[in-house]
Amino acid sequence: MKRSKPMTRAEVERRIMREPKNAQRDSAFRKAIRQIPKGKVATYGQVAAAAGYPLYHRHVAALLRRGHGNLPWQRVIGAGGEIKLKFEAGLEQRMRLEMEGVRFLGKRVDLASHQHRFRTWEFDEGE
Repeated sequence: MKRSKPMTRAEVERRIMREPKNAQRDSAFRKAIRQIPKGKVATYGQVAAAAGYPLYHRHVAALLRRGHGNLPWQRVIGAGGEIKLKFEAGLEQRMRLEMEGVRFLGKRVDLASHQHRFRTWEFDEGE
């Protein structure tokens, strides 16, 4: 029997991106995003991990892109506190966060003060 070599991280990420949409996964992402309180932020990766899908940070971004404004999208940022949106959308996200009391250090959110810590034991699969 021939053994296959382990997949690289890039191959794993490509495989994840080709995975079809999943209503249960999207629901878990929405629930995690709604738990972020005003004045706090979380990264795409934190949202994915809190929902039980680590490495699915790009799916979180895709969900927010097609979210039609019914989620607090401004509270989800890139790793290191960086706003990943470009041009007017990035300015709008920064303005919304500043209106919620979030402080910035240059172009990045002050994560030491404003990073949300998910309490994953509160996630109930029945909801």
